[in-house]
Amino acid sequence: MAEAKPVDRSDATASAEDATRRLQRRIRMTQALLPVVLLLMLLGFAAAEPRVLSFGNLANVLQQASYLFVFALAQMCVIVTRGFDLSLGTNVSAVSVLSALTLTGLVGAEGNGVAVAIFAGLLVGLGFGALVGVFNGLVVAWLRVNPFIATLGSLNICLGVASMASDGRPVFNVPDAFSQIFYSGTILGVEMPIIYAAVIGIAMALMFSRTVLGRSLFLIGSNPRAAEVAGLPTRRYLTAAYVLAGALAAFGSLMLTARTGSGEPNLGGGLRLVGESIAAAVIGGVSLRGGVGGVEAALIGALFITVLSNGMNLVRVDGYIQMIVLGAVLIGAIFLDRFRRT
Repeated sequence: MAEAKPVDRSDATASAEDATRRLQRRIRMTQALLPVVLLLMLLGFAAAEPRVLSFGNLANVLQQASYLFVFALAQMCVIVTRGFDLSLGTNVSAVSVLSALTLTGLVGAEGNGVAVAIFAGLLVGLGFGALVGVFNGLVVAWLRVNPFIATLGSLNICLGVASMASDGRPVFNVPDAFSQIFYSGTILGVEMPIIYAAVIGIAMALMFSRTVLGRSLFLIGSNPRAAEVAGLPTRRYLTAAYVLAGALAAFGSLMLTARTGSGEPNLGGGLRLVGESIAAAVIGGVSLRGGVGGVEAALIGALFITVLSNGMNLVRVDGYIQMIVLGAVLIGAIFLDRFRRT
């Protein structure tokens, strides 16, 4: 009997390393081009409407992008694990309604001060968002349900909660102090949404680069089998990713609620916010196939989507056409992700 030859893994290893290097080069190339495309887009809109480059409008763009940046980070937490969160939009709506009801119900009741009401509203909002994340994580990680189906189910649950709690109507009389803390206030001239987005971005960057959880999420997304063989508690980490996504979506909802001054059952805009947050993450360099991404990807993607929407508004592009353009951008983001992987 012929003696079996030992398997030489050197060629396979070299091939895998070459593929990884090619992927990293493509991602760096597209990320380097995005700021150039962003600048050209700004100049193109400015040629049609000079107000695009005004200080006031650029400050407005930064503020608008801060919200989308937070939501893109929420999506990134699960996209790097090969998932996504369709419930983000209705989670935002439910958190807005529940936190507003808590705020308006506690202000002045039994001698409660505004500070107590704001703290309770914050706890209720973040708690509900995290609870949605726990539900999504348990269904995806432990019951092995496809993320599309799992988060589609929670999308409807959150929509029902928002509609039932508010009876389908906005919740008014949110305290001015709440709006000042999360929206209209400034620190050294910098508006609060931008400050919160910067703090969250730094915290998430440190989490992804310096903690076992952050690094493990990328490993789970790039090679789930290797993560299991390495002894990582993949189910717990996957659940944690959805909890992070839910909590970030909740905080973004609190920021938007402070901006509108009321709890809105339609604040999340259904699937539109979901599409924009996914597109922002993927355009910036987060791969839908998992294992690739970064906070800077969510930031540049959020700026891209915001500048595009802002520019179209200022040059008076019809709203229906804007929807078509944003839909095309989402498809283009998916194609871009495929290009990076081939």
